[in-house]
Amino acid sequence: MAFIGNLFWFVFGGFAGGTLWMLMGLVMCCTVVGIPVGIACFRIGRFAYFPFGKELVPAEWMGEKRIPGTGVVQFFWIVLPGICLALAEAFLGIAFCCTLVGIPWGIAHFNLAAASFAPLGKRVVAKDYAKVLKQKYYEAKATAALQSKNPPQA
Repeated sequence: MAFIGNLFWFVFGGFAGGTLWMLMGLVMCCTVVGIPVGIACFRIGRFAYFPFGKELVPAEWMGEKRIPGTGVVQFFWIVLPGICLALAEAFLGIAFCCTLVGIPWGIAHFNLAAASFAPLGKRVVAKDYAKVLKQKYYEAKATAALQSKNPPQA
C-alpha cells in the first residue's frame, strides 16, 4: 500500500515538493551558518519525495544528543523560510482533505508542515521502527523518573 501511495504522491506533487526542499537545502548551504539547516532540508526533501511508510522522528529517540545552539538556528529558520513552507503545506493539506480520496495526501502534507517548523534534529525511519523508538524512548524516561528522588509533577 505504501508503494502505491508513494507512486501517486510522487507523480501528483511529491516531485515538486521534494525538489523545493532540495533547492532550499542548496540555498541554505551557500552560507557556513546555514549548512546544518541545508543538510536537514536534504533529509526532509528525501522524505517529501516518498513519505508513505516512513515517519519523521526526533533524533533524540535514536540516542543522538542535541547540538548546542539548535534552538537559535530553529528560530531563524521559522522566521525566514519555515513559516512560508509550513503555511503552504498546511494549505495543501486542507485542500487535499476536502475529498475522501485525498485524505492520506492531506495527512502527508500536515506531516511536512510540522517538519517545516523545526527541521533540525529529525530523522526519517520506517513507521514500524518509529513505533519501537517511541516506546523505548518513553519507557527510558519513565524509568529514569521513577528512579530519581524527585519525580516530575504531572
